[in-house]
Amino acid sequence: MCSDSRLGAEVSRIADSEESLMLMLGRCLPHIVPNVLLAKREELIPLILCTACLHPESKERDQLLHILFNLIKRPDDEQRQMILTGCVAFARHVGPTRVEAELLPQCWEQINHKYPERRLLVAESCGALAPYLPKEIRSSLVLSMLQQMLSDDKADMVREAVVKSLGIIMGYIDDPDKYSQGFELMLQSLGDPSERVVGAVHQVFIPAFAAWTTELGTLQSSLIPSLLARIEKLLKQGEHGLDEHKLHIFLSALQSLIPPLFAVVLQNAPFTSRAKLHGDIPAIEVTRFPRPASPLQDVATIIGSREMLSALLILYDNQLEHEGTTGWESLLWVVNQLLPQLIETVGRINVSSSTCVHEFSRFFWRFCRTFGKIFTNTKVKPQFQEILRLSEENVDASAGNGILTKATVPIYATGVLTCYNQEEDRKLLVGFLEDVMTTLSLSHAPLDSLKASFVELGANPAYHELLLTVLWYGVVHTSALVRCTAARMFELLVKGVNETLVAQRVVPALITLSSDPEISVRISTIPAFGTIMETVTQKELLERVKMQLASFLEDPQYQDQHSLHMEIIRTFGRVGPNAEPRFRDDFVLPHLHKLALANNSQAVESKRIDIATQLFEAYSALSCCFISEEVMVNHFLPGLRCLRADMEQLSPEHEVILSSMIKECEIKVENRGMGDAQGSISMASSLVGEDAKTKFLNKMGQLTTSGAMLANVFQRKK
Repeated sequence: MCSDSRLGAEVSRIADSEESLMLMLGRCLPHIVPNVLLAKREELIPLILCTACLHPESKERDQLLHILFNLIKRPDDEQRQMILTGCVAFARHVGPTRVEAELLPQCWEQINHKYPERRLLVAESCGALAPYLPKEIRSSLVLSMLQQMLSDDKADMVREAVVKSLGIIMGYIDDPDKYSQGFELMLQSLGDPSERVVGAVHQVFIPAFAAWTTELGTLQSSLIPSLLARIEKLLKQGEHGLDEHKLHIFLSALQSLIPPLFAVVLQNAPFTSRAKLHGDIPAIEVTRFPRPASPLQDVATIIGSREMLSALLILYDNQLEHEGTTGWESLLWVVNQLLPQLIETVGRINVSSSTCVHEFSRFFWRFCRTFGKIFTNTKVKPQFQEILRLSEENVDASAGNGILTKATVPIYATGVLTCYNQEEDRKLLVGFLEDVMTTLSLSHAPLDSLKASFVELGANPAYHELLLTVLWYGVVHTSALVRCTAARMFELLVKGVNETLVAQRVVPALITLSSDPEISVRISTIPAFGTIMETVTQKELLERVKMQLASFLEDPQYQDQHSLHMEIIRTFGRVGPNAEPRFRDDFVLPHLHKLALANNSQAVESKRIDIATQLFEAYSALSCCFISEEVMVNHFLPGLRCLRADMEQLSPEHEVILSSMIKECEIKVENRGMGDAQGSISMASSLVGEDAKTKFLNKMGQLTTSGAMLANVFQRKK
């Protein structure tokens, strides 16, 4: 009766004016919506919005907007887009005051809704409505809402939308006091665990924030220096362990600021006012700039158009080449403040941190490519070359703190010298690496900076030929020290280079060095030969390498070469577990047995200790391999027994572990019929019971952690 009378009343007084129509829709829509299928409710959006927009009573308008935001239980992308489009149309029509009073409360109400799709609608609404809100509300209430969601929301897609909306908000805030809040929001969102959130920061938030700081005039005076200061602080704190994730956050932000920084340089140049868009403007080369992370990071977007950017670039190159930088404050800041600070920072990085070297190399590469070839050649390279003066005085070998031993070397080689790839650029890179190799070798300095350069460049097959050219220079060098370095560097290249290059370029070079007049050079080839045995599959190649290693082991001239035996045992321990089983069974284990036997009769105690230490580490590494019964009986067990004989006198605690290893091997051999049908024995799995296995491996781990520690044990024995 109630429903009938309500409908009857509506039907009996059909609306005869715009206002009465709105009133009637306001009364009827709340009854219509629940009776429409969920899948079809979006059809009601225009009707609800129009009524909410034009209805004279605020209470009814609130109810209608509440219905709008709750219309669809879990709105998908398309449905949310439709609601947002409607909200924007509503906002345009009613003005900032009503948007604040009527739409914002609906957002606030749903900020903690149980469905992420509804919270997503809130996050997206904050950005979509930003241009239509009173400016003081934009930089206070809306910013706070988004900040809360960024901190509290568990859903990645919601936080991603929050970051994008924050970017839009940054485009409209004009209160300079909000800069520090924006900076903290940038750092907070860069530290988000979700990649999609971090991606949104680089694609939307940072470009928007950079545009605002450019407007404020603080990009060069505050934003970039603040990030640099944080990087420097991190590196100072990280002398005993660097937080690489934080470094990545700061450096990636700095990298995203390169395009806006270059735009500032172009827009504040002596020639800016002369840039004309009429006439024949050549297109910008496709490879002129690195690929932007998003359209908002494209320099052309920041400048305004590709045509304007092209016109400015012509004037920019001309100015750098012919007219100089006098009075060009924005560029002088880059040259005189930013670059020296960056280069100084690079010198503080631990060269052994491949992640840091890679991050900074990528940064410099993007920086140089953005600022162009003339700038790189005339402003960047000279500053690096000034501090990387290639002389022996520049390497303090005793303190190990010379600039050539620092990360500056790999970052200059891989971040600056690889930016351009013409013949003269490649020659410069080859010459630099050759000079570094020579200087470090002659100074007896650590090779870490050269190794880091090879690792970073070697990751790209395009540089393999170039690196082999550098090493051949070392192979034929007059100094044995340089030849030793070349031999050791081959080890780094073997794993990444294709087998054809290994066969054609690497092995011939190593064979040449293995017959060097200097024994130290010959010994230096052993790790690289070992790595080939571990990584290459060509039988012919493996046979050549095996013959060379056999020559080192069996030639009478090497019988008393302690250093050579140490290097071979160390190499066998490293590559044995990953090498081809036949090579391990037929070559590695029989020769370790011979070396262990020979060590029993070594008269010089210090040499006996060295070899026993190295053998213990090698046998520990090989103990987890599958070893055939025949090899176990003929070589592995006899070798262990020889080593135990040494350890009885030199280190009882090692002798205990060796006795345990031998006992378990013997039990396994005796029980072979019950064990592995194929007669393969895995020592690691042969230990009786899981507890015994765990205890054994833990104890062995403690003793093999450090060769230095083992040496100390032996020293105490003496």
